[in-house]
Amino acid sequence: MDPENLIEQCFIFHGLPARVLNDIVAIGSVKKFNAKQTIFMEGDRATGFHIVITGRIKIFKLSTEGREQTLHVFGPGEPFGEAAVFAGTRFPANAMAVKKTETFYIPREAFVLLLKKDPSIAMNLLSILSRRLMSFAVMIGDLSLKEVPGRLATYLIILMKQQGKSDSVTLDMPKSQLASLLGTIPETLSRIFAKMQRQGIIAVQGPHIKILDLEALEELSGTEFRD
Repeated sequence: MDPENLIEQCFIFHGLPARVLNDIVAIGSVKKFNAKQTIFMEGDRATGFHIVITGRIKIFKLSTEGREQTLHVFGPGEPFGEAAVFAGTRFPANAMAVKKTETFYIPREAFVLLLKKDPSIAMNLLSILSRRLMSFAVMIGDLSLKEVPGRLATYLIILMKQQGKSDSVTLDMPKSQLASLLGTIPETLSRIFAKMQRQGIIAVQGPHIKILDLEALEELSGTEFRD
């Protein structure tokens, strides 16, 4: 995907006129990262944000004991690091390329000049980021207030909605990272997947999961798939 199409399709820039999108493309540049290469670290000054072109990156934190907690995984078309950049603060977590990745990098200094030049950009971003924050708050509540099987069921339902499917889902990260995201360990996650298969709720084939009993998945999650 070329930068022009990437910017146009990125949700944080929805509704902006073509001239503004062209200005954003003009200040950015393409960055390339190898698998497991650090993009930024917790505490680094937020001098710019990225939009994934190809590949996948993970946002994570490390405990004092060195235990990794995955917070989110971003794929093509998704921005990351923008909140800290807009706030003018430091990054609150680490970012690393999961595999070979290309991003479109937008430097904060040049972006702030664009905001001053055209305040409508800031209003557009405020509206969109507010909706995203509310969505994240709901997801965090859903994932944190349940036992691990319920968290997994909720995650599968969220992923189905994101992927526009009603009877299957493709995991967007390795199961080891999914375990970290759900606050458990890979062995426990594997046992839960196996139990859900025995119960006839899902069928697992690598990263591809067939939803056999959506009603049972919703009951386990406490969340309805339907809007």
